[in-house]
Amino acid sequence: MTVQGSIGAIRHAHLVLRPDASRVLFRPFRLDAFRELKVVARVAALSEDRVRAQLAEVLSDVEEREVTARTFFLEQFDAVRSRLLTDEPLSDERRLLIGAYFTQEYSLESAALFNPSLVPHWDQSGVKPNALRFIVSLRAIGEGHLSSITFRCGTVDDQGFIEVEPAERFVTAPSIIPTAAYDKVLFERKLQEIGSYTDLSRSILEKVTDPFSFDELQTSVDAASRWLGNSSDNYPELRAILLLARSNYSVGFSPDQSLSARVIFPQGPTEIAGIEDARFVLFRDEDGRSAYYATYSAYDGRVVIPQLLETTDFLSFRMSTLNGPGIANKGIALFPRKINGQYVMLSRQDNENIYLMFSDALHFWYKSQLLLRPTHPWEFVQVGNCGSPIETDAGWLVLSHGVGASRKYSIGAFLLDRDDPTKVLGRLREPLLTPNQGERVGYVPNVLYSCGAIAYNGILVLPYAMSDYASTFATIRVDDLLDALT
Repeated sequence: MTVQGSIGAIRHAHLVLRPDASRVLFRPFRLDAFRELKVVARVAALSEDRVRAQLAEVLSDVEEREVTARTFFLEQFDAVRSRLLTDEPLSDERRLLIGAYFTQEYSLESAALFNPSLVPHWDQSGVKPNALRFIVSLRAIGEGHLSSITFRCGTVDDQGFIEVEPAERFVTAPSIIPTAAYDKVLFERKLQEIGSYTDLSRSILEKVTDPFSFDELQTSVDAASRWLGNSSDNYPELRAILLLARSNYSVGFSPDQSLSARVIFPQGPTEIAGIEDARFVLFRDEDGRSAYYATYSAYDGRVVIPQLLETTDFLSFRMSTLNGPGIANKGIALFPRKINGQYVMLSRQDNENIYLMFSDALHFWYKSQLLLRPTHPWEFVQVGNCGSPIETDAGWLVLSHGVGASRKYSIGAFLLDRDDPTKVLGRLREPLLTPNQGERVGYVPNVLYSCGAIAYNGILVLPYAMSDYASTFATIRVDDLLDALT
């Protein structure tokens, strides 16, 4: 790590969060329909004694989480139940064994653990005096280059000393919350934004309650499809309504799972190929309520679009689509409060410059205005944000990234006016951090990147990724950085 010389000392935490291939979770394992039929038939042909012996062997491999495994195996059996050739009842052991053949273990961070984002933990009980408990979210990459969000807990004291708790080995993906409700007015507005609010979609929504469940919507769409008959394929809004609903969903974890055992795994159709670079922020509303939001990049295998995550307790999470022409590129970051009654976001519509957006509604962004262009050699290719702005007495402190020669990513900073963030009060001419020899080698060489820092007791706590492989921390006095900016 190299540091701009005019700024006070930056301390390296000597703490590295590296990808750990032993951290695994269960995932469904699917084949084509004919192969699944053959596998089920083969297990169905085994004697009960052979079934019990095979199941015992399978469970011996997962004995540390046998209860979880049994539950998951039964879920996978239910998913392939239609492959059975008869209605003959099956023993519990045979059902479990069939489910085991359609289960795989997945190492969610076997390839990389990077692009961290920090927020204060909602529970500060039991923390040492003059210390803060925090949550760090990280982008984990596993087999197939599939990205998910994983978490760690840690503390920082008033001297900037950082500790991170060990992560649990066995991880659990969340369950879809079936009772999640959709606000009809918001849903209609989203349909309008994507050009799918027609007479047909209006009639479908008239038949559901407000708020409505996905099952209600599915029933109404099925009824419309039956009424249309063979011509239903000519009405793309039928697919659009269900696609939109599946892209706006809620998931939840059990309270007995530690935070490091939870992973936000891709669920919706817009993110099926990965959830990338979540920028978390603790948002405080004007009425005193607070919630954690994260903007993230959803990837479906072809297109990357920004989406929004919301939680209050890191147990239940609501994932939502964002709408409007302002939602045009990855790397957006929400301010931690409204300014002059409006939500505010940093964005990058053109892969090159930093923009600013204002909106009366959190899910809809229409206008953007240019804020910063690449100006200094270390950022001549592009500039972007490194997470949500941090409010200080001097203004909004924003960490940024710049891309220079040899596609080197460095971290910089700039300062915005607290009441009018369109005004830039200061900007570093040289990067705050650039990759040193030990940080240049990794999954994507020559890159330093962060998705969000916090300030505590006058100390900026900056987590950052090294070459898209592992993550570490640096600290600096906020006043030293502000002095360099102002």
